[in-house]
Amino acid sequence: MTSKNDCNKSHSEEFSTEIIEGLRGKGSILIVTHDHPDPDALAAAVALQHLILVKTGQEATIAFGGVIGRRENLVMVNELEIKSTSIDDLDLDTFNAVCMVDTQPGTGNNSYPMDRRVDLVIDHHLQKEHTHSCRWVDVRPEYGASASILFEYLQSQDVKIATKLATILFYAIKSETEDLGRDWTKSDRDAYLKLMPLCNNRILHEITHPKSSRIYFRYFEIGLKNAKIYGNALFFNLYMIDHPEIVAEIADFLMRVEGIEIVLGLGCYREEGVLSMRTSHQETHAGILMQKVVEGLGTGGGHSMTAGGQVRPLPAANKSLGALEYELTGRLLAALGLEHTEPEILVAS
Repeated sequence: MTSKNDCNKSHSEEFSTEIIEGLRGKGSILIVTHDHPDPDALAAAVALQHLILVKTGQEATIAFGGVIGRRENLVMVNELEIKSTSIDDLDLDTFNAVCMVDTQPGTGNNSYPMDRRVDLVIDHHLQKEHTHSCRWVDVRPEYGASASILFEYLQSQDVKIATKLATILFYAIKSETEDLGRDWTKSDRDAYLKLMPLCNNRILHEITHPKSSRIYFRYFEIGLKNAKIYGNALFFNLYMIDHPEIVAEIADFLMRVEGIEIVLGLGCYREEGVLSMRTSHQETHAGILMQKVVEGLGTGGGHSMTAGGQVRPLPAANKSLGALEYELTGRLLAALGLEHTEPEILVAS
């Protein structure tokens, strides 16, 4: 009897062969990740870039909008020598093929113009409407990480995975699934276990134990002081932030509060509202819930236990952020069937 895992591996071999032959001879190839990319987006991009180079001899350019601000991610980029560029610095007319990894056309979380053609999409989020128009699509929302899909491509094509590539793929799966603690499948576990002995342990330690600036700890203070509890839900507002990833980082941290089953955080980065959601129950499906919360205000999506969103454009004034906080809190509580009553303050000032 053929298992689902065997079917996935067979699909990976067939699909990766198809895209390799389809991209062969294209010349200039662009790989786009979502804005402010996390380890999974970067790992998927680097793995696809390596696959294309080994199998076709063509160089591909990795690009994204925004910044990499989280200390772990900065250390990872430096230690593993990941080369990328700002999408704003590119002449998009010069590329003959465009690939997207860990994002899709029309999601609102990447800076690639919606009116431009996208040839290939590889992602582990729910498939979006605009993705149907792409030539090659491999979207597996059941997977915990896009890196796991790319690992299957490399294995099926007998591409050697050197230490640095193994390390970035492993760390991507490790961070995306919280060490196989959330939103993982057997395929993620297989990739995790096969990559582990190939990793550079020194680099992994450097990535997971970075030194951070004092402002980093200031954000935790702001998050704790602004955290409001409504039953089993917690909402926090960081107001003005200097990098978007800090919202997700503090959302993960506040999920440790006893009695809390769902966390929604807000911050303002360059006139954009940045949202992050975490839940302890898969049946809640944070991605679908996030879409309900931001409907008519912005875009959002994610997985069963993690989600992100954007509200744009957003005035930078704290007063406007306070009003948005009230609106988002009301929408979240309504979706959860909770009353918008006076909240309990997590940390008294």
